[in-house]
Amino acid sequence: MVGRGKEDLPEITQLGNQGTKYSFEYDPGVLETFENNHPTRDYFVKFNTPEFTTLCPITGQPDFATVYISYIPDVKMVESKSLKLYLFSFRNHGDFHEDAMNIIVNDLVELMDPRYIEVWGKFTPRGGISIDPYVNYGKPGTKYEKMAEQRLLYHDMYPETITNR
Repeated sequence: MVGRGKEDLPEITQLGNQGTKYSFEYDPGVLETFENNHPTRDYFVKFNTPEFTTLCPITGQPDFATVYISYIPDVKMVESKSLKLYLFSFRNHGDFHEDAMNIIVNDLVELMDPRYIEVWGKFTPRGGISIDPYVNYGKPGTKYEKMAEQRLLYHDMYPETITNR
């Protein structure tokens, strides 16, 4: 397969931009997509973000997590630098852990319309307890909807070793 030329690439404004602007307020508008070059194949794309931060909406104290985002793309894919900037925009945003993970799934589903997506936040303990919300979505009426049901039922049957706490 021959590589694509620069003229074949989508209009992506974040990647390679030396004047990167970091938003300190929640901003799904920074997310960008590009076309999936392999739309006839199912495959996972996984992002690990070990430095995710958000604020407790009640106390204003920071919460830290590793966030795992895995998805099976359909036509569109999320551009990784724009995803990084989007996740950074949660830094001063106040949401409970569960809300933040659901917002991420909702925004990415709206952006890409993936076949399947899951987001798992593994938050460091505060007050002696950690919270690890897991959220997933499968495209309705497809095998991915059934996949989402099964993965939700069995997602933590064999928990891995946690290294961020």
